[in-house]
Order: sequence, then structure tokens, then C-alpha cells
Amino acid sequence: EKNLILEEKITVLQQQNEELRARIEQNTVITRQLSEENANLQEYVEKEVEEKKKLSRTNEELLWKLQEGDAVSPVKLPPASTTSFYRCSSGDASPAKVRTLRR
Repeated sequence: EKNLILEEKITVLQQQNEELRARIEQNTVITRQLSEENANLQEYVEKEVEEKKKLSRTNEELLWKLQEGDAVSPVKLPPASTTSFYRCSSGDASPAKVRTLRR
């Protein structure tokens, strides 16, 4: 009778062991997926940072050219127009309503 009880306990422990192995396997798969996703997101962020730096350099260059052009040009633009490249058609600043200024 004691043997039967021990065998039942062994069976229960073996089932729990199998369930834990399956959970470990699932966690390993999920960990790999998350690591891959994290690496992809880091790469994306690095590209975005580089793009932002490039746009910032371009913006600085354009501002410099605009200021240099204003210094040489006989017609001066109001100071606000040298720092603002966009004008909203209404008070709304939504992207659909933003237009670039043309000279």
C-alpha cells in the first residue's frame, strides 16, 4: 500500500516535471523572439537617430543659407519667417493642414 502511494506521487511529480519542461521550452522560444525583436527595435532606433541628425544638419544648413541669403538680398524677410518654415491654413497644426511657404 505504501508502494502504491509512492508510485502515485512519482507519477504526479513526473507530470509536473514534464509541464515545467514544456514551460521552459515556451519561455526559451519567447525569449528568443523578444531578443530578436529588441535587436530589430534597437537597429530601428539607431537609424531614426541617424536620420534625425541628418535632418538637423540639413536644417542648420538651410537656416544658414537662408540667413546668408537674407544678408545679401536687398529685400529682408520678417524675423519670424527665418525660423518658421510652415504656416497653418487655420489655427489647427494638424499635418493635413500644414503647407510650406513659397517665396
